Amino acid sequence: MSMLPELFLKYAKIFEEHGYPLYMIGGSSRDYLLGLEVRDFDFVTSANPDEILAFLPDMQTRFKKFGVLSIKDDGQSLDIVTFRQEKGYQDHRHPNEVIFVKDMYLDSLRRDFSINAIYIGKDGIVYDFHEGVKDLSCQTIRFIGDPHQRIQEDPLRILRARRFAKRLGFKIEANTKLAMIQLESLLGQINPEKISIEQKKE
Repeated sequence: MSMLPELFLKYAKIFEEHGYPLYMIGGSSRDYLLGLEVRDFDFVTSANPDEILAFLPDMQTRFKKFGVLSIKDDGQSLDIVTFRQEKGYQDHRHPNEVIFVKDMYLDSLRRDFSINAIYIGKDGIVYDFHEGVKDLSCQTIRFIGDPHQRIQEDPLRILRARRFAKRLGFKIEANTKLAMIQLESLLGQINPEKISIEQKKE
């Protein structure tokens, strides 16, 4: 396994110095484990946004209420997100309530696909609650939990599943594919601009 990205190690050290853990998550962990160049820098921590801002005051706070802080470092954009739970998705996009938690497992339950819910610490230890590493090995896109619920929370996940399958050359797991077919009409309730942005990522 190659060395962890320097940008991650830099921030993991900063967080450790202030008493908090930092983990790679999402595209960062997925691409690292696949041996691909890490270009999406997604990090997660138990520190809440105010605790982070106390020692990283230059972070952008536009999505602070969702627990998301952003910063540019050496030309790279990175997001640092607080462990959280989400409740209610009346607009099929954004949670009605965000609850910051200290538990990594609780955070993992809100994530979309198993391959995007793999946590990697600065020591290289992998935390995988939903067999994401296995799905990477089997080249499979699979929702965490009930696929119908995951799509009803955010129908854009249908397009994300297709994008990941196309980009990575993975197959879509049977129950995930069935839910995508059955609930595709929900995409009609999403702002067309959001759909266009997702499609341009392909």
